[in-house]
Amino acid sequence: MLDNNTIIQIADDLAEAEKNRTMIPLLTARYDGMTVEDSYAIQAEWRRRGVAAGRRLVGRKIGLTSKVMQDATGITEPDYGAIFADMVFDNGSEIEHGRFSNVRIETELAFVLSRDLTGPDATVFDVLRATEYVVPALEILSSRIEMEGRTIVDTISDNAAMGAMVYGGNPVDPHQVDLRWVSALLYKNEIIHETGVAAAILNHPATGVAWLANKLHAHGDSLSQGDIILAGSFTRPMWVDKGDTVTADFKELGTITCRFT
Repeated sequence: MLDNNTIIQIADDLAEAEKNRTMIPLLTARYDGMTVEDSYAIQAEWRRRGVAAGRRLVGRKIGLTSKVMQDATGITEPDYGAIFADMVFDNGSEIEHGRFSNVRIETELAFVLSRDLTGPDATVFDVLRATEYVVPALEILSSRIEMEGRTIVDTISDNAAMGAMVYGGNPVDPHQVDLRWVSALLYKNEIIHETGVAAAILNHPATGVAWLANKLHAHGDSLSQGDIILAGSFTRPMWVDKGDTVTADFKELGTITCRFT
């Protein structure tokens, strides 16, 4: 386990990288034997600083829940990160490309909770009962740690590479649609780059939310009424540049779009 001074130093390094839009070397190459719990301690310090600075926590993201994403990263277990209110954009937003590093986009479903959800034994059915609605979303990835050779330890420390999110479209009652069969077409500048079906997320996107509730319980935390939960991507990450327009067509669930300025 890393000592507290080292955890604070890594959090400082990540904060500096975020501020300057730079990257720091792989943590696994610098700290031999670093564990997943060390990584979550670094993330918790980053989140604590955000709250202390007046940022409002509005939810969590789950990452690496689909085989396509695990293959894309070489990481074989899910992770989670924090979402602050200033990381959430409305459908149709113009977003400053330069506020992120290594900018990529993923298609996801966002669960908005109508009640608290706690572990340690949360199930898919608990998630569905606790969900007010599900809505299409885009996750904007931003990496503050070198990407080549990263492990789960690096990714978790980097707030699971969370940059921001866009959500909109048609909110649906999770009991009124088979969420496994929600599909999306992901466009960049009117050209399809990726397609996917939500069943790729652990066979059902609510499975990821149940995993999150149970993982948070192990860390002394839980999900609250009103939280937004990004359930994980069911397409590969798509690189975007300044000036690109991104659109995701979720058929009956609507279309969401954003442009990077």
